[in-house]
Amino acid sequence: MVRAHNFNAGPSALPLDVLKKAQEELIDFKGTGMSVMELSHRSKEFEDVLADAKDRLKKLMEIPDTHEILFLQGGASLQFSMLPMNFLQEGKVGAYVVTGSWSKKALKEAQNFGETVVVASTEDDSFTHIPEVSVNTLPENTGYLHITTNNTIYGTQWQDFPNFGDVPVFADMSSDILSKKVDVSKFAVIYGGAQKNLGPSGVTIVILRKDLLNQQNSGLPTMLDYTTHIKANSLFNTPPTFGIYMLSLVLEWVEQNGGVEGIQKRNEEKAALLYDLMDEFPEFYTPHARKDSRSLMNVTFTMPNEELTKDFLQKAKAEGFIGLNGHRSIGGCRASIYNAVPIETCQALAQFMKSYREAHLQSVK
Repeated sequence: MVRAHNFNAGPSALPLDVLKKAQEELIDFKGTGMSVMELSHRSKEFEDVLADAKDRLKKLMEIPDTHEILFLQGGASLQFSMLPMNFLQEGKVGAYVVTGSWSKKALKEAQNFGETVVVASTEDDSFTHIPEVSVNTLPENTGYLHITTNNTIYGTQWQDFPNFGDVPVFADMSSDILSKKVDVSKFAVIYGGAQKNLGPSGVTIVILRKDLLNQQNSGLPTMLDYTTHIKANSLFNTPPTFGIYMLSLVLEWVEQNGGVEGIQKRNEEKAALLYDLMDEFPEFYTPHARKDSRSLMNVTFTMPNEELTKDFLQKAKAEGFIGLNGHRSIGGCRASIYNAVPIETCQALAQFMKSYREAHLQSVK
């Protein structure tokens, strides 16, 4: 078979080596005579899978012992509610930086549980960049600061993270976790769905600083209480066993490809292929994001008109380029180039974009 050039925004591309290994083990996992999907989540075999996934993630991200690692369900969208439900206390405010659709959704959910404030937003500028935020921006009674580190729809990404002092920082890293080096100790909570850089959909990663539990609200539903899942080692109820297994294989693949440093270098090279071409022909391929906020994960751009965009997308699909449509809310085009997207796929897209432009200019002469 010929593999598609997969630019889907999520669920997204998985490493071919990972898919092949999963295929080999699908029917008989490590001599058990069962698929990993058939194993009891209480079995030693699955406990080993879970421990392997936690250990690999801890080493790759250099997660300190001050933080717990949880594998939950419900996606990042459930965390939008679960975080304020657990940690937004009376007399405190949840501070939010609004940089796109997902941070707006996180804010909306938090408003159900207490007082919130938007400390910075780029909505008036169509979310073209990441705003400047500092500890001085925050109210004195800030309980936590919430940010979304990468914005899949608009193609912007935090390039670095300021020091916010003692204020706990909660970061939705759904679309750029493990794509570059991050100092985990700067964050009280990192969370994200697995379906972009870590594996298939169905698993939610939560990395939570243990001392937060000292300021946890009471009267929480059992399943929405982080303590429940910490005490049960993410096994309070049946977890997404196959998703955790696949996540472990993806982490093993990251290790084999130079770790986070190697992945970051390759991501920078992939993004440069597309951004350099757009900077060369900005009148034809116009980037949505400002240069200082461009995402390594989601390259968003517009073309001169709707008719040309439609034709470009049709011809690209015919050539095997899948998932280049911009999000339905803003249109245009978007290439999601997550960790598993090969550099050869980005090279092929850059060449197609160049050839398409040349052919179009010839046709209108």
